[in-house]
Amino acid sequence: MTQDKEENHLIEERRKKLAELRLAKKAYPNDFKRRHLSQELIDELDQFSKEDLAKKNKKTTVAGRIMLRRLMGKASFTTIQDFSGRIQLYLRADELSNYDEFKNYDLGDIVGVEGIVFKTNTGELSIHVKKIKLLTKSLRPLPEKHSGLTDTELRYRKRYLDLLTNPESLEIFKTRAEIINNMRSFLIEEKFIEVETPMMHPIPGGATARPFVTHHNSLNMDLFLRVAPELYLKRLVVGGFEKVFEINRNFRNEGLSTRHNPEFTMLEFYTAFVDSNFQMDFIEKMFKKIVKNLTIKPKIFKKPFLQLTMDNAVIMHTSLKKKDLADSKSLKEFCKKEKIKIPEKASNSIIKNEIFEACAEGKLIEPTFITDYPIEISPLARASSSDPNIAERFELFIDGKEIANGFSELNDPEEQAERFKEQAAKKDSGDKEAMHFDRDYIEALEHGLPPCAGVGIGIDRLTMLITGAESIRDVLLFPQLKNK
Repeated sequence: MTQDKEENHLIEERRKKLAELRLAKKAYPNDFKRRHLSQELIDELDQFSKEDLAKKNKKTTVAGRIMLRRLMGKASFTTIQDFSGRIQLYLRADELSNYDEFKNYDLGDIVGVEGIVFKTNTGELSIHVKKIKLLTKSLRPLPEKHSGLTDTELRYRKRYLDLLTNPESLEIFKTRAEIINNMRSFLIEEKFIEVETPMMHPIPGGATARPFVTHHNSLNMDLFLRVAPELYLKRLVVGGFEKVFEINRNFRNEGLSTRHNPEFTMLEFYTAFVDSNFQMDFIEKMFKKIVKNLTIKPKIFKKPFLQLTMDNAVIMHTSLKKKDLADSKSLKEFCKKEKIKIPEKASNSIIKNEIFEACAEGKLIEPTFITDYPIEISPLARASSSDPNIAERFELFIDGKEIANGFSELNDPEEQAERFKEQAAKKDSGDKEAMHFDRDYIEALEHGLPPCAGVGIGIDRLTMLITGAESIRDVLLFPQLKNK
């Protein structure tokens, strides 16, 4: 029998069992009340000896999915799994009126149990079952118990099975939730206000990225899924929100890779009356605090974060010298030699950035702030007071991945208008990632944006870093995939 035929046969058998349950009016009851999770019982009672536990006569009700079974004539062992973990059940035929019915349950069925907590002769904390009830009939078999769900694409497409059969995946997403909660708590303790800004924008802005386009029928107008919340959050700073943050989705119509998904989660926050140097110190403080408070204890962020200018990073990780970075011919020859694609008529700043991304970025393993980005590729950042050609901007790289991007915000409305005009010209010339001219944002700036600095942090990449995941798809519950 082929695997598909065998599975179809098992499904048919289970459907017959469900039909019998329906006739007996026992299908999908909803009257069971659970008191404990498996891990709660283990944490509370595993410390006691078998004899001491017997004296306690600890009664409990638990519920979970049947994951393992060892059926015998007059007694059986079964393991159930809930969100917290697994616990073993011990069942006796002479104590259960529905023991024969229990023996007809299948792996994957969800049951409710009343019983007494005890320890077996081998010392395993278990529940001596006094009552058991089938709560949900599973019509499809779980993946084979020994190998689990190992097909990578199938794990992404059927994440529910991945979570049921691969405990490591469940732990990643528990850790992800902890990271976000710890970030939120840290910012609230620092007196930040959490807000929500629009996900559909009449004008895409806040980052140089290609947007998704949709259409609103009633208004008869195109809208864009946001590429970043930046311009709306800075409007709020104009309105008096001096410490503001948002944790939410961004959407960019770009390629898929182990580091990129078209929708991703960002933390973005703004602080009035500080600059980018302040934010670098603030991020280091935040990261060390949130990791310290995680259930898992990753060995990262122990040392002080490093800091390098983009020029120094390029010099450190390529054969280029300082004098070469100002020489267009030398930069182009290097790109040709290293097979780095650069736009036609690219400026030195653009070429240097392409070289940095191709040759240096992946080698920044220790937490490293890269500073002194060209102003040409930083259309929303304030120019340095000491050099108008560079921005008061940084990006944080860890393990070769960009984790955060921040800068002192440009709050001069006339200069911002000129920058938008330059971006609009690039868009008219075919650059699909260039920004639009946002007149409403310029008007907001004309009311006065206080000196401030903002930061965007990629939650997905940070989760990859902390959990050791190799692909962004491992930290997204439902990553974007091609249609089958």
